[in-house]
Amino acid sequence: MPRPVSPPSPTRRTVLHDKQSERDHRNLRIDKVGVRGLRFPIQIRDKAHDVQNTVATIGMYVDLPKEFKGTHMSRFIEVLNAHGHVVHVENIPDILRSMQSRLNAQSAHLDMEFPFFLTKKAPVTGQEGVLDYTARFEATATGSETDFVLTVIVGLTTLCPCSKAISQYSAHNQRGYVTVSVRSTETVWIEDLIALVERCGSSELYSLLKRPDEKAVTERAYENPVFVEDLVRNVALLLKARPDISWYKVEAENHESIHNHNAYACIEHG
Repeated sequence: MPRPVSPPSPTRRTVLHDKQSERDHRNLRIDKVGVRGLRFPIQIRDKAHDVQNTVATIGMYVDLPKEFKGTHMSRFIEVLNAHGHVVHVENIPDILRSMQSRLNAQSAHLDMEFPFFLTKKAPVTGQEGVLDYTARFEATATGSETDFVLTVIVGLTTLCPCSKAISQYSAHNQRGYVTVSVRSTETVWIEDLIALVERCGSSELYSLLKRPDEKAVTERAYENPVFVEDLVRNVALLLKARPDISWYKVEAENHESIHNHNAYACIEHG
């Protein structure tokens, strides 16, 4: 009969080898290494309700000097959890500095993508519905310098000017998406950036429309046809008029209703 194995003494501690800290001889620095796809509750500022609670998909990265074999992945999660069970946007600079310190890194990166919700009223009946948008924060600390980019993705209705010009009965329209990224010298509200984009399409999107609303929306789209080229130019002109925005990138993509491809345009400035 086999002899029972005695459990290890509680006072005895096994020394575990730190494989990540071994020297690497390939002489290649890694620009970004870390964790991504992490879902975490966050609070962001909301003009209507002070704060909005949502859930972000987070990526956290640092640079890795050429002499080290690997980074310590668990430390990213430790840094995030050290700032509480909910991440506040105002904590982003602190999180970046903590990543630099805990992982002995020159640069640190934090990406957060999350749904952002607005309550919108239908254009005629005024019935309210909640509509979701996608927003993204990309923050980088390099040494003592910090860079921050805000991105929003806004859905729109777009109606084809060419189709309207050549068709006797109607014009094809489609769902378009505008992706706007900005750097700014002052705080830019997510709601304001969304509203700016929604002024530039054939019509806004709504979550709740009754028949009078649907009539108004389709007729408005018919009276305001836009190509993707029009869309990016319209948005870019409004961004260019804002002195607080130092850099922007505008992308528009139409999910075409009569083609098996999408139409795309992009403008970047700054």
